[in-house]
Amino acid sequence: MNDQIPVRDVTPKPSQPAKQDNGEFDLYAKQEKIYTKAFTGLFRNLRMGGGAFLFLLYFGTVWLNWGERQAIWWNLPERKFYIFNMTIWPQDFILLSSLLIISAFGLFFITVFAGRVWCGYTCPQSVWTWIFMWAEKVTEGDRNQRMKLDKQPMSQSKLLKKTAKHSLWFLVSFITGLTFVGYFTPMRELVIEIFTLEASGWAYFWIGFFTVATYLNAGYLREQVCIYMCPYARFQSVMFDKDTLVVSYDPRRGESRGPRKRNSDYKAEGLGDCIDCKACVHVCPTGIDIRDGLQYECITCAACIDACDTIMDKMGYDKGLISYTTEHNLNGEKTHLMRPRLIGYAVALVAMLLGFAYAVVNRPLVELDVLKDRVLYRENETGRIENVYTLKVMNKDQREHTYVIDVDGLEGLQLEGRREVTAAAGEILSLPVELSVDPEQLTNSTNEIRFKIHSLDDADVRRQTDSRFIGPVLH
Repeated sequence: MNDQIPVRDVTPKPSQPAKQDNGEFDLYAKQEKIYTKAFTGLFRNLRMGGGAFLFLLYFGTVWLNWGERQAIWWNLPERKFYIFNMTIWPQDFILLSSLLIISAFGLFFITVFAGRVWCGYTCPQSVWTWIFMWAEKVTEGDRNQRMKLDKQPMSQSKLLKKTAKHSLWFLVSFITGLTFVGYFTPMRELVIEIFTLEASGWAYFWIGFFTVATYLNAGYLREQVCIYMCPYARFQSVMFDKDTLVVSYDPRRGESRGPRKRNSDYKAEGLGDCIDCKACVHVCPTGIDIRDGLQYECITCAACIDACDTIMDKMGYDKGLISYTTEHNLNGEKTHLMRPRLIGYAVALVAMLLGFAYAVVNRPLVELDVLKDRVLYRENETGRIENVYTLKVMNKDQREHTYVIDVDGLEGLQLEGRREVTAAAGEILSLPVELSVDPEQLTNSTNEIRFKIHSLDDADVRRQTDSRFIGPVLH
């Protein structure tokens, strides 16, 4: 991949295999715990704002009502998905599939443009991990305090701090699991049933499952999910080019590294702007050193940018030693914002969004299925040829409709049975109907016909379905 950004140090750097007492080596290095340091900065504020919005969206939406029901409710037993004033039926699953494809293309577009910003700012794994790291800080202290605490023997103070941390972790995990299940079971009822021990066994199981999953992923696995389990980390590099925005260290400005006094003439000593304080390493949630170059472990959270800019301010240097930049910029070349691949993703994304919006706005609010009886045909008492059908009328709207049923396709075709029916919101009606025709009108044994249905109170609500009329051929 000659046109890709150079990727260095792409493999994890485990510690050397430990030699055991029996002289053998353990080939699996123990995971080294990452202690992140608290920091402030522009990108941290952006991430906190985005995380707060996502938390409000996830935890708050489930409490909204729309009429007499929950606004967003995935009603699996009845196979109805409610999204505010829209009801998604199994027949509409193509819309959900389309939405997933659109989301994938949106991810591709933002990756080509700005790397793994999804991972750093909006990925649930990252957002919940930052919350758990905050819980560590408020209960056990900042980086150095936590490192010191873990090395201490167990004491009453240590036990209290650890208990407080794990209690916060469990509380966030439990609320996360409860909220997730609340999208499938009405939340207000679920909360009461959970604490009165009246909920179903499946409700307890799934709440417990997601509580444990959140607790382990955000509390213990953390960067291991991003590095080893997430497939996005593996294929993201093939989507980068030399104009992709990535978090990068400028070696031309930073090297050679080394400590110095604040007001010293460090350039006369052959030093660059990097004072080798390792602040960028201490704030990184995946524990990498961005100065080693672009690495697949980097989730583009920009924590190292905030930490480095703070140090540059203290030293009186210009910010931007670590920044969002491109390989072309680092090499002193011009960055091309508009390039064919990015334009292609943008055009495809806009086209799919417009198509999706059109499909949602124009989706039929009534469904008509026609099932023909197993008896091919019969002759009635008047000598006419009859076919029997069962019509399934599904009102997909969220209000009652009165429908008129009609049929055409054969001259002299008559519909016997109810021609006008009323269906409540979300109701499915099963209607037996009979069609008859004079045998003299039949020129073929199989004849194409069309059932039609339309609403009396809304001219835009209509549907038609093709079927067949079978009879003898007399000519």
